[in-house]
Amino acid sequence: MYGPERQQEILRLAREGGRVDVLSLAETFQVTAETVRRDLKALDRAGLVRRVHGGAIPAGRLDFEPDLAERESTAADEKDRIAHAALAELPTGEASVILDAGSTVARVAANLPLDSALTVVTHSLPTAARLADHPGIQLHLVGGRVRQRTRAAVDAWALRAYGEIRADVLFLAANGFSAEHGLTTPDLAEAAVKRAAVAAARRVVLLADSAKHGQEHFARFGDLSAVDLLITDQGLSPEDAAAIERAGTEVVRV
Repeated sequence: MYGPERQQEILRLAREGGRVDVLSLAETFQVTAETVRRDLKALDRAGLVRRVHGGAIPAGRLDFEPDLAERESTAADEKDRIAHAALAELPTGEASVILDAGSTVARVAANLPLDSALTVVTHSLPTAARLADHPGIQLHLVGGRVRQRTRAAVDAWALRAYGEIRADVLFLAANGFSAEHGLTTPDLAEAAVKRAAVAAARRVVLLADSAKHGQEHFARFGDLSAVDLLITDQGLSPEDAAAIERAGTEVVRV
């Protein structure tokens, strides 16, 4: 396949999937990673894609947001490992936990031990549904306008609720994270709720698979330094993990 043909196919894949990564493209087209990087550079210069850490997204798609079903099935093995590692970060005793809206955080809810005795606050309808019958959980569901794409409550009611509590730990989700651009998500209303949840917690644990590292979305809701602990997968390189830790955030790769 000639370079222009390959670049056209890369652009199609980026537009269909919302993102492409260098290593997967190299395997798909049986070329070197450096060849793929040159292709992405050419597409970036043409204004057709925007290069991000490890790959590219279509130009003008900083607001790209996959629906709930797609997010549940993406990087499922990595998310399962991250969620199980997060269980070790649960406070002991009768503690309070905020569970953000996110597919990995929802896996934490699904795996909470039956003998857990926690007060849980969430603005995620799927997470609340998973915990509604849990015998040891005192569940508080934050209200507000529900975004159909994420099934999360947003706007003034949700912001007011988080302004009235102080929890021991927050399990946070993000669509993108990096030391340079901080924590980002496509929607401004969701970003505001995440910001309020961070302010409501004594400890912040970010659960994010490595594909989100370097991604940048429209709405920024904080610096990575606001996160005490990042739990991610082995796809985050040791060099990137070390850079994040130098900025003050502990990193666990599972």
